[in-house]
Amino acid sequence: MELGNLLPQAAVTVTGALNRQESRGAHFREDFPKRLDETWMKHTLVWAVDATTGVRVDYRPIHTKTLTNDVQYFPPQEQIR
Repeated sequence: MELGNLLPQAAVTVTGALNRQESRGAHFREDFPKRLDETWMKHTLVWAVDATTGVRVDYRPIHTKTLTNDVQYFPPQEQIR
């Protein structure tokens, strides 16, 4: 039963990681070392559909405003390494 849960979760994780062709924070890729905010300023959503279909990938926009006026929105910036 646990293996039946872990295999689809692994497929979702790997598909989401391989699909995102940039580096951002802890999600660093040696083959894509730069951030690409113009292309990848969005959330990656991945679902395990079923054993034969595999996974489904979609995206959701990033919110660039806060829910209150008490704090300000901080725009993304390059991480200092």
